[in-house]
Amino acid sequence: MSAEVHSSSEANSPRMHLLTKGADLLGIPLAERQIDLFQTYAEELVDWNRKVNLTAITGYEDIQTKHFVDSLTCFLAFPGVARRDHPPLIGSIPPLAGIRVIDVGTGGGFPGLPLKIARPEISLTLLDSVAKKTKFLEHVVQKLGLTWVDVVTGRAEEIARDPLHRERYDVVVSRAVAELATLMEYCLPLAKIGGRAIALKKGALEEELRTGQKAINLLGGRFGEMIPVELPGLLELRYAITAEKVAPTPASYPRRPGVPAKKPL
Repeated sequence: MSAEVHSSSEANSPRMHLLTKGADLLGIPLAERQIDLFQTYAEELVDWNRKVNLTAITGYEDIQTKHFVDSLTCFLAFPGVARRDHPPLIGSIPPLAGIRVIDVGTGGGFPGLPLKIARPEISLTLLDSVAKKTKFLEHVVQKLGLTWVDVVTGRAEEIARDPLHRERYDVVVSRAVAELATLMEYCLPLAKIGGRAIALKKGALEEELRTGQKAINLLGGRFGEMIPVELPGLLELRYAITAEKVAPTPASYPRRPGVPAKKPL
């Protein structure tokens, strides 16, 4: 096992103990088999990161909290989830079989792969424009034995115009990719009517929300919720921001590659 993935300070602790603690606080208990998969995922991430720039986060504790637990907070914004205002934060998650999820700008697989490991019945597409990253994703999906996972190499502005992907997904997720207005131009064209986009964000968001809501309206969406998430000792305050898809995205969106980032709506 890589030293970075299991430091000496962790030697006497149960495997993935911060992940399991965070998952329990969220209300998403993990079976031993799932913990095994997360452990293997962490090892592969650290190993490949020596060759491919996947993440700056490689410490065993940080991978558990800043990647895995953080990704699982997406479930708080999934349709039909019963939420609480105290741990466990999720009262129940409805059956997700047949739910199509796409992770835009997934990088090392976040938040999509942790969602898939926790709820294997979802159908997942992982989208990233960097071929070296999608090669890693193909490897780790095979290594973990995951099914109903597609890995796509391409830019969101182009993939969102492909009939195989445009307005095909129940849930579009993204984390740390772009400002909200730009991100929604990447994500909302992929959501089907009645679906939603979920953005994981932290920090001061007032101005980003203001401009983001304008973009959401232009793209056939409606601002949904801004769900605060804080797990003391594990995660500092962050938010899951949702946009509901209520009308078709106009054919002129997304604009050509690079424009959404340079000229946000």
